[in-house]
Amino acid sequence: MSLHTGHAHTFAVHAHTRPVRSFVKAISWRLMGSVDTFIISYIVTGQVKWGAAIAGIEAITKIALYYVHERVWGHVRWGLAKEVIIDSD
Repeated sequence: MSLHTGHAHTFAVHAHTRPVRSFVKAISWRLMGSVDTFIISYIVTGQVKWGAAIAGIEAITKIALYYVHERVWGHVRWGLAKEVIIDSD
């Protein structure tokens, strides 16, 4: 958005998160979480197969849950900084 005010231009900067960013964040977070889940599952069960099965199922469900959570929060204005105004000459 550009507003012309005399000789200077004022630009309002709005940050919006695209869905693909939310999806990539969900995957990267789940990779870290799934390694953690695998390690804990392996320690508890003593079996690599069970650790992998639990981590695999958990990764799929939590990617979907995180994506929905992130998209919902993308519409919540609470806690966001006010609009940034940049003046340029």
